[in-house]
Amino acid sequence: MEYKEYGIARRYAEQLATQMRKGLLSYLVLILAREPIYTSDIIRRLGESGMTVVEGTIYPLLLRLQRDGLLTHTWREDTTGKPPRKYYAVTELGQSVANELDKEIKVINKTMRTIGKETK
Repeated sequence: MEYKEYGIARRYAEQLATQMRKGLLSYLVLILAREPIYTSDIIRRLGESGMTVVEGTIYPLLLRLQRDGLLTHTWREDTTGKPPRKYYAVTELGQSVANELDKEIKVINKTMRTIGKETK
């Protein structure tokens, strides 16, 4: 494969990977918010797991999930005198959505393993 073709293939693959990450990010936030969680802790936990996310991505997502009724928030006072922090938690609807996504992800994983075995 020529360098130019490799560059095109790489960019295309990166675009597809970005779409997949966007789709998974909502699910992962719902999983993390099973216990009340602060935004920077969401970003840190995702980063520790290999998914780099910046505030400019996570804040609009949190607002959308909250607007859609999947997350709620509470303000918590800081014990060191810092301003209160907003903690997000999954709602009953959000947990139901996460449970349904669990099923979908299992089907996707099974499909990928099956096709992967068939093509080796």
